[in-house]
Amino acid sequence: MRIGLIAINGVRPHDPALTALGHSLYGVAERWRHIASLPSLALLTLAGMTGRDHDYAYWELDDLEKQDPLPADFDLVALSSYSARIGTAYELSERYRALGIPTVIGGPHVSCLPEEAAAHCDAVVVGEGESSWPELLRDCERGHLRRFYGDLEAGFDMAQAPVPAYELLDLTKYNRLPVQTSRGCPHRCEFCASSVLIAGKYKQKPIEKVLAEIDKIKSLWKRPFIELADDNSFVDMRYWKCLLRELKDCNIRWFTQTDIAVARDDELLTLLRDSGCVQLLIGFESPSPDDLRGLELKCDWKSVHMRGAAEAIRKIQGHGITVLGCFVLGMDAQGPDCFDAVCRFCHETELFDVQVTVLTPFPGTPLYARLLEEGRLLEPEAWHTCTLYDVNFVPRHMTPEELADGFRYLITRVYAPDETKWRRRCFRNHLRESKVES
Repeated sequence: MRIGLIAINGVRPHDPALTALGHSLYGVAERWRHIASLPSLALLTLAGMTGRDHDYAYWELDDLEKQDPLPADFDLVALSSYSARIGTAYELSERYRALGIPTVIGGPHVSCLPEEAAAHCDAVVVGEGESSWPELLRDCERGHLRRFYGDLEAGFDMAQAPVPAYELLDLTKYNRLPVQTSRGCPHRCEFCASSVLIAGKYKQKPIEKVLAEIDKIKSLWKRPFIELADDNSFVDMRYWKCLLRELKDCNIRWFTQTDIAVARDDELLTLLRDSGCVQLLIGFESPSPDDLRGLELKCDWKSVHMRGAAEAIRKIQGHGITVLGCFVLGMDAQGPDCFDAVCRFCHETELFDVQVTVLTPFPGTPLYARLLEEGRLLEPEAWHTCTLYDVNFVPRHMTPEELADGFRYLITRVYAPDETKWRRRCFRNHLRESKVES
């Protein structure tokens, strides 16, 4: 069969004032560009499962839409998207079905709302796609697709993970490529809509599998920049110290996300630097430990450890690794003073980079269920607002308008050119000083 893989990635706010800021502030545009710059690892992984048994074509939606007429030489079209653009995925699926081409949709959104998705496609993949993709292809060849494949309980053994089909990509379109070493996160935050929605427990890919994927990328891109598609790296320190010693000789640059526990281990930080890690994304969520109470469903880990965040940032950046600090605005304990608090924290800690988002009730998350029960969702099925930048709920200590206005104000502060340049200059100066001292 010839299979079309179509990735519908990237999000932009619907708030026109925020869109205007994205055009006027370089730092805003830079963050949005990085978020949207990755190809769909899910689709590439599915293609890698079957290799030469089928013929695949990979498209990003933006490139596909430039084609006239719509590419249609497919026996099956597989689409992957997130909540914010799921409406676009449904519309494209209907267009292909009108051409007589069966479609299948997967991803976190449809895994949570399979019946909704089934109204717009021939088959829905629920949960981890690797578990059901081979069966789906066999059924498609026979002309008997079922409505649903997979479930949220059937876990996939990452020891069986295929090497993604990176060769399908036009590498001139990307500034980084994804590799996944783990799925899930032990913290289980109420608002998290990441792989915890489709992978029930934290699990890791064998080191030799990770290295094989990096080797594949290096065969296509001599010195690549790799983003680890992990929810929380470094949970298993023994695993990571073994992997980092292997990565040291790979001649790559890479980025991942983790929590501030990474700063406790000097050996780990040294291994990170030596292996080519250039930046760590850390979800601080709020500079106030009090704001973080109740955020996690199992414990208050972030609230307890936030008190050491400033020292953790200094220690990580002192090893030559920049920190991208992430903050969420609109949590229940936050009032209108939270915007200035984030500004102060970013300035005082000299964070190299900052990402600010609005609390977003994604479908399938405990946050969505709670706000729906409390009657605080403005439009319960307005999936297009799940951009991380648009307000679709009533905060506890602000009005929706106060949250939206405060968020725009915060963006103008943390992404102001002078402030951004100052924070990054501080990092370079401290790095030079530490090298002189050593």
